[in-house]
Amino acid sequence: MENTGRRPFGFYVCSLAFTLERFAFYSAKWLLAVFVVDSVVNGGLGLSAADGAKMSANLVAFTYLAPLIGGYISDRIVGARYLVPIGMVFMGAGYLVGWQATSATMVNLMIILVSIGTGLFKCQTNAITGRLFDDPRELDSSFSIQYSFVNIGSFIGTTIIGLLVGTQGYAFCFLICAIMMFIDAIWFIFGWRFLGEAGKKPFKIDEKKEIAESKQEEKKPLTTIEKKRVAAIILVSFFSIIFWVFWYLAYMPVYYYWGGVNGFADWTIGNFEVPTAWFDSLNALSCITLGPILGKLWTKLASRPQGDLSMFKKTALGMSLLGVSYVIFAMADIIRGENLASLVWIFAFGVVLSLGEMVFSPLGNSFISKFAPPRLLSTMMSVWVLVVFFAGKSYGWVYEFTLKFDFASVYFVIAAISIAASVILWSLDRKLNSLVIEDEEKNGIAEEVIA
Repeated sequence: MENTGRRPFGFYVCSLAFTLERFAFYSAKWLLAVFVVDSVVNGGLGLSAADGAKMSANLVAFTYLAPLIGGYISDRIVGARYLVPIGMVFMGAGYLVGWQATSATMVNLMIILVSIGTGLFKCQTNAITGRLFDDPRELDSSFSIQYSFVNIGSFIGTTIIGLLVGTQGYAFCFLICAIMMFIDAIWFIFGWRFLGEAGKKPFKIDEKKEIAESKQEEKKPLTTIEKKRVAAIILVSFFSIIFWVFWYLAYMPVYYYWGGVNGFADWTIGNFEVPTAWFDSLNALSCITLGPILGKLWTKLASRPQGDLSMFKKTALGMSLLGVSYVIFAMADIIRGENLASLVWIFAFGVVLSLGEMVFSPLGNSFISKFAPPRLLSTMMSVWVLVVFFAGKSYGWVYEFTLKFDFASVYFVIAAISIAASVILWSLDRKLNSLVIEDEEKNGIAEEVIA
């Protein structure tokens, strides 16, 4: 395999594939939300904000659920590298439907095609990336770099599309997303030669020895510590649902309450009207900027005698920041009175929301990878995917429910729920840590527990 620096060139093939795919996906996510509620005369569908929120929620939810099916196919039937460009073509076809959409039915067809495509693309590209490295110690830094490629794609996409939609209209922007995916498919097929043997065969066929060993392992009953770890994963998954429902919900009032023709915020800077898509760009830019800062902070904390914050405390802190962001949201509505709210409020809300996401995010795959019993790893990963699916499917309905109440009141309540959940999680830190590490400590087995 050819190398670029210390990493194989195949790593950059996969990373750029994510950049182009996220360019299209996050652009389309915003496009869909504003397109379906805009008036027909402006090129929209003229549906309600609640309809737009639920369609946006479906796009998010099913693109998390579909990879479970795609993962089964790449494990047992077809090599992952061949599924990836097929998935890209499905996504491109979905965006082409969005290009021609004139009804809710066509929008739903777009969501189905994009979800199928994501199911064939997302997990498989991650799995291929993981198999490009012989040294497992390189994986954390490599996936961190790849996450930067993801955010760069999101930032560039929503920034450009946010500008284009004002001059070229929704249809043209969906077409751009489709073209981006077809270019992505060509790029990935070109990059096959740099992937070595990774993803040529279904992963389970390529790992027969591990399967035989895992089948023997499955016959053994779970140990006490394994049962405790499963319980801990299920418990913290509940907190994750709360976090992600409210995190995804945050975008809806930005698009529909603060933004739009009759929105309650002033989106102009001088003579320039800031597109609401740039709120998505702000999230990506915040992730790119804050990532290294948080990395240095955790490293500094880890050097203390008492060590870094535990994973559970970090996730509790993330939920607190989510609550604080909603306090900012509600205060903006109170302080504006009868006037339009300053864009500074939206900016502050977006930065704190993104900070909460980045602090909370260690709970996910890294937590399950560290503590799930090996024989239940796939099952526990599936539980996590279903958690995000449930959160994604729910936030549209939650937003519809919030429309029945005064804006500031309902978002103060959401802030209170988030902060209360964070206090509970923080208070459970010692108990949760004992669930996952107590037995090892008693036996004197050295193990790194907190990332």
